[in-house]
Amino acid sequence: MPLLYKRSVRVGELIYQTIAEIVRKMECLDAKLVTITGAKLTNDLLNCKIYYSVFGVKEDKEKAGKVLKENTKRVKHQLALHLNLRRIPAISFIYDDTNENASKVFDLLKKIEEES
Repeated sequence: MPLLYKRSVRVGELIYQTIAEIVRKMECLDAKLVTITGAKLTNDLLNCKIYYSVFGVKEDKEKAGKVLKENTKRVKHQLALHLNLRRIPAISFIYDDTNENASKVFDLLKKIEEES
């Protein structure tokens, strides 16, 4: 039976789930505010972009981004302990503003509806 999707997608999903658990357990980060929203792994399995969102004000977002970037090596080490991969990909954290953009669009649509 052939696989329906690439290995990079399967491993990316595994990395996503594992990093979400690691971030949830980080003591230096208010884990209630930070959500890992996705992971995108390159086809060669060497680089992984981890997308996160933060619930809170601008200062919370900046603090969370700083803490995640400072602890990238720690997260990668924890990932290596949890996963049985030959090479652990390089990790970069990227802020995901999809929810904010969607909220703005809905607000605009609501405002247009009220005006008409």
